[in-house]
Amino acid sequence: MVATGLNINYQQLEDVLCNSSGNTPLAERFRALFTLKNIADEKSIDVISKALSDESALLKHELTYCLGQIKNPYANKALIQVLEDSQEHEMVRHEAAEALGAIGSIESIDILEKYLKDPSVAVAETCELAIDKIRYDNDPKTKEEREQNTSLYSSVDPAPPSINKKSVQVLGEQLIDTNLPLFERYRAMFALREIGNTEAVEALAKGLKASSALFRHEIAYVFGQLQHPASVPALTEALMNDKEEGMVRHEAAEALGSIATPEVLEILNKFKEDNERVVRESCVVALDMYEYETSGDFQYANGLENQSETHQNMHSLKLAH
Repeated sequence: MVATGLNINYQQLEDVLCNSSGNTPLAERFRALFTLKNIADEKSIDVISKALSDESALLKHELTYCLGQIKNPYANKALIQVLEDSQEHEMVRHEAAEALGAIGSIESIDILEKYLKDPSVAVAETCELAIDKIRYDNDPKTKEEREQNTSLYSSVDPAPPSINKKSVQVLGEQLIDTNLPLFERYRAMFALREIGNTEAVEALAKGLKASSALFRHEIAYVFGQLQHPASVPALTEALMNDKEEGMVRHEAAEALGSIATPEVLEILNKFKEDNERVVRESCVVALDMYEYETSGDFQYANGLENQSETHQNMHSLKLAH
């Protein structure tokens, strides 16, 4: 939704997001980004796109995520440029492909198909998911299902939750069944998210053992949305595993920051000096989220003179997957 009736200082937001001063803390830049995401007009898309030249893969992947969540085809051009840049970090390219799927323009399928055999498995798998998502969203046969498929969460996800009434056990089996298309496994994942109880969390945790790093990182993202304390042990294990892919460890760190139970603070502080930059930066941002979650603040993206007063709960401000 586009924020209206606001006196928005786009230049101030751009200066913070793009770190014009050279010394803006990463957490402040993230807050500026989420303010722009809430504003959600073409000017905010332009500002977000300018920051895509930054050196931080974590920030760039968050930028592309937000462009997808805004759901405006105006962002397609910038996202395609990111996807087509073979020198870009795979985490950023994957997020650009997922964002194209979130926006849902049928014309994006031709671009996505070019990367179905990308050297990066994560990029190739994301393109597969994005194509299935666009086809689902544009298929007249799924219109009734889409209208019925309301979620507890406001994020635009890579796949809609399965709407057929299935038990946690059945959904858990589908989640880890590698014979099923990835899109269907994701639908089971998001259906388990909607159930959201301890049993569902335990079923989702088995997905952290999947062979696909993309799949594992999505499980961690879902745990961040759920904010269920039962997921802390599995997320901690993923973060502590230095053999795990960075895209999974970073997502585990951010999920822990959103859960914000007392034991999380020590874990995040321990890994904010990690050898891998994306993990270090994720822990810094996660600690900022932890502070937000325990502060009672009205909204996360409120650090710039309340330029966006749009009320968003933390589920809609969750970091990128």
